[in-house]
Amino acid sequence: MQPKLTLQVQFARVPEVALARQLLSDKKIIRAWLKASFEREALITVRFVGLTEGATLNAQFRQKTYATNVLTFCYQDPPVWADIVVCPPIVEKEAEERNLSVLHHYAHLLVHGALHAQGWVHENNLAQERLMQLKEIEILSGFHIANPY
Repeated sequence: MQPKLTLQVQFARVPEVALARQLLSDKKIIRAWLKASFEREALITVRFVGLTEGATLNAQFRQKTYATNVLTFCYQDPPVWADIVVCPPIVEKEAEERNLSVLHHYAHLLVHGALHAQGWVHENNLAQERLMQLKEIEILSGFHIANPY
């Protein structure tokens, strides 16, 4: 039995989020990707932001002076209660540079953020990074999305 997922999706009102809003306007696809990623009950907000908001959040919480593709903020577990912040200008640029489907790259990063919300880590630990990558590959394969690595 699938765990319960309570989901809210927000799109910042900035021009650089327009493609994400168009591609992901049917929130059922976001729900499906996330539902496949969670092993326990979760309350998740996904927010798609522009470069300014993305850079501000990354600076404030990670002390990095640039926007990044996805940030996860976990507040409670159990149930998993988290915000996943996605920056479409970065995601779309990465997809283009890597010759990936933009939609598939969004799927990958939402799965990645969902795993972080459940405590998966990859920074400074190659073994944990590889385990996280294998889990992402497994989840994405269920949607016929190729290995992003």
